[in-house]
Amino acid sequence: MEVIMALTVGGMVAGSVYLFLSRQYLRVMFGVIVLSNAVNVAILTVGRLTSGRAPLISRGNEVMDQAAANPLPQALILTAIVIGFGLLAFALALGYRAYQEMGTLDTAAMRAAEPEDKR
Repeated sequence: MEVIMALTVGGMVAGSVYLFLSRQYLRVMFGVIVLSNAVNVAILTVGRLTSGRAPLISRGNEVMDQAAANPLPQALILTAIVIGFGLLAFALALGYRAYQEMGTLDTAAMRAAEPEDKR
């Protein structure tokens, strides 16, 4: 199962890099979304994938009897999802404002609209 998840993460990272190389602002933002999800899946995979076993220590033992999924990466992923959503909302609002001001979401045209540096 870990191999399938690793290949999935690799495909998601490759897709996000492809989207990053685009000149359109929305595609870059979709690349950010895909990359953040890829990192979340990678963290989940590192925390071990086991099904049907809760990460609890039975009474009288100091350690778990069998391997179980680590709950810490799952908690980190929940935090990362909330932070990623906030980042996405801010970036989309920023893109909308840039579109209102410049009339385009093409990053090359946005660069051409900036005033020249006078030194």
